[in-house]
Amino acid sequence: MSQLKSKLGASLYATMSISFWGVSFVSTKAVLGKLDPFTLLVLRFGIGAIFLFILLLIKRHRLYIPFKYVPHLVILGILGVFVHQVIQATALLTIDASSAGWLISFSPIFTVLLSMLFLHEKMSIPKASGMILAITGVILITTARSGQSLHFAINVGFLLMILSTLNWAIYSILLKKLAIPYPALVVTFYMSLIGFILTTPFIIRNKGWSSLNLLSTSEWAHLLFLGVFVSGIAYWYWGKALEVLEASKVSMFLYLEPITTLIAAVAILQEEIFIKSVVGGIIIIAGVIIVNGQLMPLLLRPFIKRS
Repeated sequence: MSQLKSKLGASLYATMSISFWGVSFVSTKAVLGKLDPFTLLVLRFGIGAIFLFILLLIKRHRLYIPFKYVPHLVILGILGVFVHQVIQATALLTIDASSAGWLISFSPIFTVLLSMLFLHEKMSIPKASGMILAITGVILITTARSGQSLHFAINVGFLLMILSTLNWAIYSILLKKLAIPYPALVVTFYMSLIGFILTTPFIIRNKGWSSLNLLSTSEWAHLLFLGVFVSGIAYWYWGKALEVLEASKVSMFLYLEPITTLIAAVAILQEEIFIKSVVGGIIIIAGVIIVNGQLMPLLLRPFIKRS
């Protein structure tokens, strides 16, 4: 019974993390009207680092990490925090939050491709079919508004969003390779701090602080949400879920992220939803499931339980 409760708790943690990450596209889009991407990220990373530091003090975690792991933290911080968030925030200047949510689910495709290139994993017919299906979904999303087959080549935002999925795939592989044997909360704090340090020169160059007085109460609320819940709690809860459930099972919750983004985009930003985009998003998720070899287990699970 206790094992069941711990698994249910882990599932809840994973669901909450995905929900926060899904809504993050909407909150970012809501604030970009007043702030440039770098100013937004400085505030987000700063709020996140302060929150995580307070959390570390409350939980009495040691902040010390040996110097040999500092290069690992810097690499992961640059790719997983600085580069990733800058690309996404810039992309959201020209595309809808809902489209960004669908496209981010394409990331596992790049992970598989990189695994084949560097980890010598083999290509199979199901993997190839799933990739073709996912690419078809991407094309549907990027052409949903104009109906032009080459629209995705014109809108830089879509290209940047796809680039961010490649960057996240590289980060995910490096995260496994550069394993840092310390609590996820400590690692997340340092990564958020690195993101804050790297983006601070840009807010000085752009004099981004001059735009802060333009923010409304609701926009400040979006910033606090991005700092506390997205950069802080979401990563913490994701780590807690991984302590109980296998990584493959936790990754299944990623398929909920675009749905969360879609709901939030409609409710908060009143974004117009195109059927073509929704169909494209569903096709991407189906393709990713096939590539990961998770389609047959999902279909056969009811029959396995009955036998």
